Amino acid sequence: MDILALNCGSSSVKYQLYNWADRKVIAKGMVERIGIGDSFIIHEVPGRETYKDDYECSDHESAINLIVKTLTSRDNGVIDDLKNISAVGHRVVHGGEKFTRSVLIDESVLRGIEDVQDLAPLHNPPNLAGIRAADRLMPGVPQVAIFDTAFHQTMPKHSYMYAIPHNLYEDHGIRRYGFHGTSHLYVSKRAAALLGKPATRCNIITMHIGNGVSCCAIENGVSVDTSMGLTPLEGLIMGTRSGDMDPALPLFLANRLNLSPKEVDNMLNKQSGILGITGRFTDRRDVIENAQINVFSDAAKNSADERCILALEMEAYRIKKYIGSYTAALGRVDAIVFTAGVGENAGIIREKALENLESVGVILDKDKNAATFSKHGETLISAPDSPVKVYVIPTNEELVFVEDVVGVTSGTYNDHLNYEYTFAQSDYQP
Repeated sequence: MDILALNCGSSSVKYQLYNWADRKVIAKGMVERIGIGDSFIIHEVPGRETYKDDYECSDHESAINLIVKTLTSRDNGVIDDLKNISAVGHRVVHGGEKFTRSVLIDESVLRGIEDVQDLAPLHNPPNLAGIRAADRLMPGVPQVAIFDTAFHQTMPKHSYMYAIPHNLYEDHGIRRYGFHGTSHLYVSKRAAALLGKPATRCNIITMHIGNGVSCCAIENGVSVDTSMGLTPLEGLIMGTRSGDMDPALPLFLANRLNLSPKEVDNMLNKQSGILGITGRFTDRRDVIENAQINVFSDAAKNSADERCILALEMEAYRIKKYIGSYTAALGRVDAIVFTAGVGENAGIIREKALENLESVGVILDKDKNAATFSKHGETLISAPDSPVKVYVIPTNEELVFVEDVVGVTSGTYNDHLNYEYTFAQSDYQP
């Protein structure tokens, strides 16, 4: 049973082809910079050299076509025919209150996802595009939707409710939902394993930092608070999203600049965050390079891009504030986990976010942190005497998708919150 997991982000598609019988990854990869320009595919097959090729993808449908072409190609493929694929699992960002668990996709599910796509305007549309593209390429193959919001359904009411008229929740479902649930679930399970404790006895703060960014407070293995809210706009500073701000700001902008609600929404979701601060970049690699943050000569400082430096300082400061607030909410923290593209690779952001947190038990090993990237796998970056352990754990949302797909299609699905990732092999670097 080969299962294809597709994770359509705002500017990327991650994929993994997994053989359930043998419990092994057949191939995995990513198409990056979709719709941005200079897009490319990275395709990895165990035992072979990594394949990389530039290929312009203007949208998510062209990216999935490229993935399928690569999986079945003569030179780099791993399957002879798409019929080898038994089922497809799709990440869907927002399920509203209608979808609280993974489901088999049919027309009613597609309509339900469309109904809430205005709550995740950067993600639900590409999620839907991925589902439809896969259905066209593999008609009749079962497809399963795995929702980012499902993991956070354990939040208590005092965490997910807003202090607005209560009928807005009762009539319109306006509340905090949270996102990146599969990533927070996976890395928290892995952190518990590295701590040598059951997840049900661990308090963990997980930081998913990519183009989208969210923080999650996990108490005894379940989500009790998270930074994103009704939509993915709330919370930390992101690639193009503002994150937390004065709630009066949208009305102020509309009145002062004579903007429509749609124009304000577009500004806050697509023109703000790191892009808004720097005026040029969303990719933190570009920001770090232009900030010359790792070069300490006076000449370099004088020539550095001040707005890129400001963007890094603002992002790290916001992360630090959330770590502090979730530490207070949890009372006891066993570990902090950084994951996703930026969290796994931007040591300077991790260092700045954790500066001066010794009072809450965080002592960073700066040398280990600076030398840690995704390729090093699961890595402890806190000092040996740090009461709170700090890990970099590469996320594996696709593995969560695979487990849910098997459960849903076989009729054995219960609740993915109870899954223990016993076959997620640790490559922990002590």
